[in-house]
Order: sequence, then structure tokens, then C-alpha cells
Amino acid sequence: MSANQEKERPRRRQARGERRIVQLLEAAAAVFTTTGYTAASTNAIAREAGVSPGTLYQFFPNKEAIAIELGERLMREMREAYGEALAPVDPTTPLEEAVGAAVDRFIAFNCEHPVFFALMHGPDIPGRIAEEHDALHATLLSRIEDLLSSLLPDAAPAARVRTSHICLGLYKAGLELVLAHEGAERDAYVQELKHVLTRYLEPMVGARPGHPAPTRAAT
Repeated sequence: MSANQEKERPRRRQARGERRIVQLLEAAAAVFTTTGYTAASTNAIAREAGVSPGTLYQFFPNKEAIAIELGERLMREMREAYGEALAPVDPTTPLEEAVGAAVDRFIAFNCEHPVFFALMHGPDIPGRIAEEHDALHATLLSRIEDLLSSLLPDAAPAARVRTSHICLGLYKAGLELVLAHEGAERDAYVQELKHVLTRYLEPMVGARPGHPAPTRAAT
């Protein structure tokens, strides 16, 4: 066997191993979303993935390790999503447009990965995920404050902090309702969420030249 062939074999094994890990994580996402973290089991995840429990244990020692790996990958994606969604905006951007763009980005991520909500807000998530989520939450609040600073340049720092907490709380409450529905009804809940956030912020942002107050579409 040539030296090149010897080098290629570990790469192929590594690639196969990564594909198997992705397969197991996708199966775990389906199980966690359906049953929640507490009720899920490694046997159920292996069954969903179409492999034996022994194969699963070659890659993960237990359910918690699977949840941690899945959670960390999702949080990396979420950080990319909120980095794009919560970039400072031009102060002349209509409030409805700024709110709508941020909400659409986050809703798209959570609808694509419903397990993120199940893992991050379940009652018995592993401690390491809880710690990562707390760090993500703090960073997310900071980014919301940065976004609000472009919309509320004259607001006191303490006021922006309070407003950021309220905006995130409203979003999380609305997200739970959005994820509980599908199709046109889901779209309707997304619009209601945008409306609530816009109406909350509108009195603080105030009227700006060339930007009339948002109007609510008839439903």
C-alpha cells in the first residue's frame, strides 16, 4: 500500500464517523422535539436513526452527551443568525421594517430547528447546555441593546436594558405560539408578534420625518 493510500484511510474513517454523528444528531433532534429531553432515551434515538444502541454508544456515552453536542452546534448557528439579524440599522429605517427583519431571521432559524426551543427551554436540560444558554441569552440581550441604540439614540442605558429584556421576553412568548402552529396560521402568529413588538417600541422611537406610523393589516 502506498503512502498516499495510508493517509487516505484515516480521512475516510473520519468522514464516515462525522456522517454517522450527523445522522445520530438529526435523530436526536426529532426525538427531543417530539418527546422532550427528559422522556427521550438513547434507545429511541438509535431506533430513529436506524442503528443499534451499540453503534450509538461508539460515538456518545449517554443522552446528555448527545444533547450537549446538538445544543452546541445549534448555538453556533444561532450566534451567526443573530449576528446578521441584530446588526445596527440605519436610523432612518422604518421601525416596522427593522422589527420585521429581525423577527423573520429568528423565526426562520427556530422553525428550521424546532429542537432548539425544546432543548433550551425544557425543565431538565443538562447543566452544560444551561450554562451555554445563559451565555447566549446575555449576548443576545447585548446585541438587542446595540440594535436599540440605533433606534433609540437618546434613551438612557438603563432604559435600553429594560426595553431589551421586554423585547426578548415578548419574542420568546410569541415564538412558543408560532411553533405550535403551521401553515397560514403560523404566518398569522408571526405577523401578530411583529405587530406587538412594533407597537411596544413605537412610542419610544417616536415619529420620524418621512416614516409614518405602521398600520396594522386587517385580519
